[in-house]
Amino acid sequence: MKMKLVRNKGTVEFTEGKLYVDGEFECYTVEDAVRKVKVHNRTAIPAGTYNVIMTMSTRFKKVLPLLEGVPNFTGVRIHSGNSSKDTEGCIIVGSINDKLDDDWVSGSKVAMQRLMPKIQDALAVKEKVTLEIV
Repeated sequence: MKMKLVRNKGTVEFTEGKLYVDGEFECYTVEDAVRKVKVHNRTAIPAGTYNVIMTMSTRFKKVLPLLEGVPNFTGVRIHSGNSSKDTEGCIIVGSINDKLDDDWVSGSKVAMQRLMPKIQDALAVKEKVTLEIV
């Protein structure tokens, strides 16, 4: 399964985007700002392609997607939330984004409920799951 996150321009505080699964639009995203120099808990991960696995999150106390091999970051996950204030480098998903420039997605739990089974099903049949960020 191939996921692709297409980032919009963003601001000095946040970056919004769209997530596609196997070429089909899946949901909206919001992340921290893309920066040349990492600022702890306020910087989006670098563009690139990452393997995705499912592991238990000690922070969220449930199994969530984890991105492997992110340079200079650990514990980067895809999870629910509403704005870049709800993340420390992770990717927030949402099913609704009324404006593409306001650091806010809604319907985050719905987006996760739709995305999680797709990832789990792919991994269950030993399919490699990747996320490309552009």
